[in-house]
Amino acid sequence: MGYDLHITRREYWWDEAGEEISAAEWGAAVAAEPGLVVVPLPVGSSEGVAEFVLRESGESSGHPLWWLAGRIKAKNPTDEMVTVMCRLAKTLNARVQGEEGELYDM
Repeated sequence: MGYDLHITRREYWWDEAGEEISAAEWGAAVAAEPGLVVVPLPVGSSEGVAEFVLRESGESSGHPLWWLAGRIKAKNPTDEMVTVMCRLAKTLNARVQGEEGELYDM
């Protein structure tokens, strides 16, 4: 089991209706964030369009950020990842929200 954080524009990340973060917006935000790179998912994957991995010293940190259903998700993010997620959320005019709807602001 783990704890998920989400970058979303919706009131609650689980809402089915509301403004989505497009793949193009997400890609541009990642390109502007030092240390993040895009790693394509295997063909036929139903988890999302791409996996975004924080890179430390040229090695994968093992803490992916997933774009899916118009939001970004991270499982068990480190404090460093939460900081990165908050920066990305500001860039995307969105917010970071926990599983139970609590907001993160750093």
